[in-house]
Amino acid sequence: MRVLGIDPGSRRTGFGIVERVGTRLVYVESGCIRAGQGDFPGRLKTIFDGIRDIIRIYGPEQVAVERVFMHRNPDSALKLGQARGAALCAVMEAGLTIAEYTPAEIKQAAVGKGNAAKAQVQHMMQALLRLPGAPQEDAADALAVAVCHLNIGQTLARMTATAKAAGLPAGARYGARRR
Repeated sequence: MRVLGIDPGSRRTGFGIVERVGTRLVYVESGCIRAGQGDFPGRLKTIFDGIRDIIRIYGPEQVAVERVFMHRNPDSALKLGQARGAALCAVMEAGLTIAEYTPAEIKQAAVGKGNAAKAQVQHMMQALLRLPGAPQEDAADALAVAVCHLNIGQTLARMTATAKAAGLPAGARYGARRR
């Protein structure tokens, strides 16, 4: 399973591609799409084109993206939402499904603490993916999004298998009892 994680931003959009091979997580690629300081519509096109190219080159099977959280500055939140929308449009154009996670869910799944600092995320991605150095902040955040998706997906698969083994109907909640 190959997952593209996206950390949207209006100036820098991080991307990280991680693959699950057996029980191991394997680093494929990461980096940033630098949209620069130009006109805003032009920056959105740069993000759209960049995500489209990454999908074409690396062929992820699934995509996970960080949900927008509320900024103190409404203008910043609006721009972040538009950058995220440009990335999501590129994903939808490729026909891929999108999973969304909050920053706290991502940090909890990737680092073990929902309020982890950026440096902790960088360090954990370096250690977990056996990287020679710490990835850049936006790339580390995007790798954490992909790792979160792979970890949560694996947990859900185990829960579904446990429910099936217990004879629970499809879609039953984990831990539910049969009546």
